[in-house]
Amino acid sequence: MMHPAFEAFSTSVLPILDIAGTAVFAVSGALAAARERLTILTFMFFAAITGVGGGTVRDLLIGAPVSWMHNSTGITVCMVCALLVWFTPGRLWSERAVDWFDGMGIAAYGVYGAAKAIAYGIPPVPAALMGIVSACMGGIFRDVLAGVPSIIIRPELYVTAVALSSCSYVLLTKAGCDTTLAAAIAIFAGFALRALALLKGLSLPHYRK
Repeated sequence: MMHPAFEAFSTSVLPILDIAGTAVFAVSGALAAARERLTILTFMFFAAITGVGGGTVRDLLIGAPVSWMHNSTGITVCMVCALLVWFTPGRLWSERAVDWFDGMGIAAYGVYGAAKAIAYGIPPVPAALMGIVSACMGGIFRDVLAGVPSIIIRPELYVTAVALSSCSYVLLTKAGCDTTLAAAIAIFAGFALRALALLKGLSLPHYRK
């Protein structure tokens, strides 16, 4: 039976973010496979693990049914994105395409993860953390599979951008802001910060002994 809070949540515009975030994460996963010149089945696996990996961890932690196990839309989107990348000439993708698609994904999924956690009765602080988990875990899985340094330990701002999206949404909604407006503001803020980090190399201070 659908959780009562999620039933109300599912009628809003926010679930669109789930599909949008899944799609851009799936593209980033498929592009990582393309960079390694892997097979089409591996493209699909990379797209799927990146697209739904973070959401799976989030759902397990908040006690929700794992979404893609009960609704095939998300995993279908991953497969379609994998095929799209497979049949698109590599010269059309920039060298940093993975980073840009990932940046769009973290902004959308940071908001969606926080919103779904709130809908399941999770308090504000852990709900914001669930947004970060939703947005980061798929990229971590992708990088581990590709054998490259995890994106969360690269120098430019990443988790900070996710936290900005997630926390902004939680704070705005708790202040009484309309969920659609809150989502739009939070996504824009998170993606803008990640874009600046990519373009300008922004980073937090590093630890020094």
